[in-house]
Amino acid sequence: PGASNIGVKSMAHVINPSAESFSALARDVPGDTPIVMLNLLRFREQANYPDEAGYEPCSGIEAYARYSRHAARAMAASGGEVIWAGHALSHPITPPGEQWDHILMVRYPDVHAFLAMVMDESYQQQTIHRTAALEDARLVCMQQD
Repeated sequence: PGASNIGVKSMAHVINPSAESFSALARDVPGDTPIVMLNLLRFREQANYPDEAGYEPCSGIEAYARYSRHAARAMAASGGEVIWAGHALSHPITPPGEQWDHILMVRYPDVHAFLAMVMDESYQQQTIHRTAALEDARLVCMQQD
């Protein structure tokens, strides 16, 4: 008999957070605790901008670079810092079909600093590039033991 997929659920593609997920983050994470946000990113072959956006066609990686230029400034202004970034080489323990291109870990002074950054209007205006860039994403809030 071959490998079994019993108990393996199909994973939904998720790119952007919901209002409910950010409300839960604010509610569940102690406000005075430094946090690290784990980002798992899978890029689209071609960025998927809305027709009316008017951006030049590009790859998902290029669109994410557009987003990253602004996000890096916003992150630094909020007291955040990238503590690890790299690309995935292999996926030995993932559901079938789940693969990630880039992994990023960002430390913030606390959850309030992160939420203030992502709710800032100038940051929000640049998320069009992130949304266009990504096929799938995960964001996990962590606390160091």
